[in-house]
Amino acid sequence: MRVLHTADWHLGQHFLTGQERTTEQQAFLDWLLITVKAQAIDTLVIAGDIFDTQSPSYTAQEQYYTFLVRMQSTGCRDIVVVGGNHDSPTMLNASRQLLRQLRIHVVGGVPADHTEQVLHLAGPDGRPGLVVCAVPFLRDRDIRLAVAGESPDDRQLRIRQSIAGHYAALSELDVVRRLREQDMAVLATGHLYAAGGEAREGAERDVHIGGLGLVGAEHFPAAFDYVALGHLHRPQVVGGRAHIRYSGSPVPLSFTEANDKQQVLLLEFKGAGAPTITTLPVPVARRLQRFHGTLDEVEADILAYDNAAFPLVAWADVLVRSDETPAEVQRRVQAVLELKKLEVVAPRGVRHQRATEQPDLAADLAPLAQLHELTVDEVFGRRVAGLPPERAAALTATFGELRQLLGEAELAAGTGETPG
Repeated sequence: MRVLHTADWHLGQHFLTGQERTTEQQAFLDWLLITVKAQAIDTLVIAGDIFDTQSPSYTAQEQYYTFLVRMQSTGCRDIVVVGGNHDSPTMLNASRQLLRQLRIHVVGGVPADHTEQVLHLAGPDGRPGLVVCAVPFLRDRDIRLAVAGESPDDRQLRIRQSIAGHYAALSELDVVRRLREQDMAVLATGHLYAAGGEAREGAERDVHIGGLGLVGAEHFPAAFDYVALGHLHRPQVVGGRAHIRYSGSPVPLSFTEANDKQQVLLLEFKGAGAPTITTLPVPVARRLQRFHGTLDEVEADILAYDNAAFPLVAWADVLVRSDETPAEVQRRVQAVLELKKLEVVAPRGVRHQRATEQPDLAADLAPLAQLHELTVDEVFGRRVAGLPPERAAALTATFGELRQLLGEAELAAGTGETPG
């Protein structure tokens, strides 16, 4: 069995000042179709965050469904799609029954019957070849009931135990154990923040509201030969265990991801046991580039920049530390930007800081300082940042649950459905 692991597409994402990412994301999808066919992939696994929001645009939905249809001509027999924290379970599951006829298996949220998460996929010879425990993002309502008066530490322990228990229960199902005893590989998916994984500041860390790094590599049962994770955008191995991996986002989604190596992971199973893992680099259509320094340094770095390897104009974040007037800084930097065909994407354009001022390290490390540049989660996180940790955790938990309920209610209002 040859399996391709990818995640965190975030179709429909808009950049800092509203730029659409449609062209870049379509370039990835076109490349993925070619790669699936060239690599003779049997199963494609998408580990969550297919969309950037719970109410994706029509353009984003068209990209998704068109891709699934085009996949039918690649020779890939099965596609497994699980929901992430950015996805709406209701929206993903709406087409589940129809897509199943095309051997596209969608698990947008945890089903009432947990056995529906266990998929038996055929190998190249038509015989059973792979078991997939298709676990989506586990929301609080999926894994625990609130307990009045519990402390933050008790709550985190309960959530950790519930997540680990969910995976353990799937691994111990009779059908999973029986097939593994017949030398069949078992793959599990997940969309979460695992301890030991490197997360960046912001919403990427807050995948499980109120507790970070709740699950470690040791919480995934030994019955799983590979764990295909989504949520963290940088490709990485969890806890030093090569078979538990984040594939990372195939398109850099912020300037903090500019130096990441975009990739998908090719897994080759030969019966039960860990697969052979090969990294397939994803070509990037648009470069995200930071230019920070003195006026002379920024000018030199921009003039030295070569965008020839990228088909689209690069997007730049520019911070100049100089005692020149703002007008002079803008004039000089804009001249070299136009020469090199770079586009600054920031509400304030080229950011200027007096050289005699104390460097604003926070702005340098996290340039998303304007309200309209922040996600809802990031805004709320900053509001509670000064509170005691247990108070901040409790408020963030409540806020996350309210957001989820409101998102589902809005989606239901648009479709005429009743939220589950």
